[in-house]
Amino acid sequence: MEHHSSAAWLTEAAASAVQQHGSGNLLRIVIVVMFLGCGLTAWFLLRGYKRKDD
Repeated sequence: MEHHSSAAWLTEAAASAVQQHGSGNLLRIVIVVMFLGCGLTAWFLLRGYKRKDD
């Protein structure tokens, strides 16, 4: 059993997706993940501002 790092696995999965379906699906996945990451980052950074310092 070979050990694959997560980067190697991700690269293989991306290459497979591009070969099978073209770059359209891969770009959609990248954009969705990017928006989710930005949303979670914004929530994490802004959640502290609603706390009241009484």
